[in-house]
Amino acid sequence: MKILWGSRFKKKLDNEALSFSSSLSFDIRLYKYDILVSIVHAKMLEHIGILNPHELKTIIEGLKKVENEIESEEWIPEINEYEDIHSAIEKRLTFHIGEIGGKLHSGRSRNDQIVTGVRLWQKDAILQLKEQIVSLQKELVNLADKNINTILPGYTHLQRAQPISYGFHLLAYVEILERSKERLNYVFVETDKCPLGCGALAGSTLALDREFTAKELRFAFITQNALDSVSDRDFIIDFINACSIGMMNLSRFAEELIIWSTSEWNFVKFADEYSTGSSLMPQKKNPDIVELIRGKTGRVFGNYTSLTTTMKGLPLSYNRDLQEDKEPLFDSFDTYFNSLKMMTGIISTISVNKDRFSEELNGDFLLATDLADWLVMKNIPFRKSHEIVGQVVKCAEDKNLRLNQLSLGDLKKINPIFDESTLSIFQIKNALSRKETIGSPNPELVSKQIKMWKERL
Repeated sequence: MKILWGSRFKKKLDNEALSFSSSLSFDIRLYKYDILVSIVHAKMLEHIGILNPHELKTIIEGLKKVENEIESEEWIPEINEYEDIHSAIEKRLTFHIGEIGGKLHSGRSRNDQIVTGVRLWQKDAILQLKEQIVSLQKELVNLADKNINTILPGYTHLQRAQPISYGFHLLAYVEILERSKERLNYVFVETDKCPLGCGALAGSTLALDREFTAKELRFAFITQNALDSVSDRDFIIDFINACSIGMMNLSRFAEELIIWSTSEWNFVKFADEYSTGSSLMPQKKNPDIVELIRGKTGRVFGNYTSLTTTMKGLPLSYNRDLQEDKEPLFDSFDTYFNSLKMMTGIISTISVNKDRFSEELNGDFLLATDLADWLVMKNIPFRKSHEIVGQVVKCAEDKNLRLNQLSLGDLKKINPIFDESTLSIFQIKNALSRKETIGSPNPELVSKQIKMWKERL
């Protein structure tokens, strides 16, 4: 058992207690960042005269040797020997270069060392997520481009409301994903602050050059209060929140895809590569991958609740409870990133039944609002128009007819203002092109949006 703080104790830490408290099993993924932080800290120590050039060279070579050993699995730190990856690396460094390795920790605490590495990791994680979001956006835009005129019922309250196009519907998720990127941009700025040099909670009596280390580590800013810096986990909470909202929206899309793929809808089909079968029913083709995206959303929500609950009772500054930040952080990233990747593959291979609703929606009641707008254009107040169209719908229901099956005589009995031009309102093929407003499913406007997104992405 190798720990960094044991000299003031008469007895060693109980083996089960060490295993219980060790974070090595999950924070080992920070090894590259921990080594980078140590290299930069060593450069700063040489810069202010704590290390000489020979000692700096020895420490950097030793750290790179440890990094190579971890990558090649020549050395695998054991959980029952080390508290965390940081102590493991420091002990391994000292094993290679001797007492010079002990100078590396001058002016540094594991508190500021760890949180600096986590911030570096999170910055990279954000860039990876944004790249994967862009990939999904591109696939959605490409699919939208092929379905500008593919008619689809739009819903409110899960009841048919107004006609839209599938291309228009897909662009809604492109917008949603853009907000996900903007949310991550905010978290990146929040994360891009260097706490190295804050020590355990109150800085150092050594003349550490914090601006030097921040610049070397490519942070935009340094944190301003050591007490806050080592105990701040808001940036992680905001990151997990961004993942939670991102997963929530992927889950909503997954739900729609699942509904659209049913026999009752018969609108989309998943490629075999993203489908599974049944161990009992040989005919089944199940949308398990999108179901898993929907299901995994709950674990990311749970990660957010887990960390905020941990934080709510902690006084300033550092408390060991903060070790519990990494598992929810890493799991949220992994889950969101992999879900984005899976959804990208699904959308790139999905097939669409473009004519599914062409006839079914002809004369459907979802054209009722268009009829009300037509009456408004005839100078009838909208509330009166709404009442008149309600009577038209009731007439069609009583006769068990679609709107396009009503005769002009039926319409004139309700209101004499109706004429031959009214009947064209009930043709679904004309519905989208009648839309006038920016943000509507008018095919010309959707085409412009697709062009804009292709240029932007």
